[in-house]
Amino acid sequence: MAEPAALQGRVIAVHGRHYGVAIDGGGQRQCYTRGKKAGPAVGDHVRVRPEGHQEGVILDILPRRNLFYRSDAQRSKQFAANIDQLLLVLACEPEFSDDLTGRALVAAASAGVPALIVLNKADLPGAAAARARLATVEALGTPVVLLSALDADQVRATLGPRLRDRLTLLLGQSGMGKSTLLNALVPEALAATQAHSEALGTGRHTTTRTQLYPLPEGGGLIDSPGFQAFGLQHLSAHDIEQGFPEFAAPISECRFYNCTHRHEPGCGVLAAVERGDVRPERHALYRRILAENEAARRY
Repeated sequence: MAEPAALQGRVIAVHGRHYGVAIDGGGQRQCYTRGKKAGPAVGDHVRVRPEGHQEGVILDILPRRNLFYRSDAQRSKQFAANIDQLLLVLACEPEFSDDLTGRALVAAASAGVPALIVLNKADLPGAAAARARLATVEALGTPVVLLSALDADQVRATLGPRLRDRLTLLLGQSGMGKSTLLNALVPEALAATQAHSEALGTGRHTTTRTQLYPLPEGGGLIDSPGFQAFGLQHLSAHDIEQGFPEFAAPISECRFYNCTHRHEPGCGVLAAVERGDVRPERHALYRRILAENEAARRY
């Protein structure tokens, strides 16, 4: 008996090695992959061979516009593919990490994905100080929006126009209120929310799968598990440079074509740091990421 014709669809959920695929033209199938190579991410367009009434095997992944993920020495975590923008959720309580925020933005810039920061819990006393900590990335072109995820009307009014007709990845450290924000935008998602532990100053992971939710007015929102680390070992030195847009002009002044912007004489980036055109903490983040990646390659 001939095999059934392959179908095409989009991955809308990933949980371990199980994939929910929305089939073009209607219907969904629970699918799996064969072999040990990296599987598809939410947002990927795939070809599926049907099995039974509701299952299928993913045969291959169609060409991607982008893939947003993190990686370290142990493993990589694919967040989403073919996204139009990143929505990074931060909060003033518990305190967000400047390092993790910077790394997520480097990943977005190197993938050519525009980013938008939501500073949640803006009704709390620490909001102004938290906003001040974001002044550098805001000046570099990343918009920062203040809101309270508990005010669903405010969330929809503020973010609705920015999300309409776009595929957006919702990303954030644990405890930032990401699930509450999702519930405000997609009430039927019923995402689990959990107050963060004040004793630990952090939240517990409440999302264990990555899922795409259609938005009422068009577009989609991809919810992903919270993170407490953000390695970038898949990025080349050039990719890392691309993640720091403030380096672009100074790099043209570097004396050496293979300048690493750490110690070389005549380095335009180091001169820009001295002048105050590049913030020292941003240059320090660049050096940390580069050193981590070099150390990983040595081993």
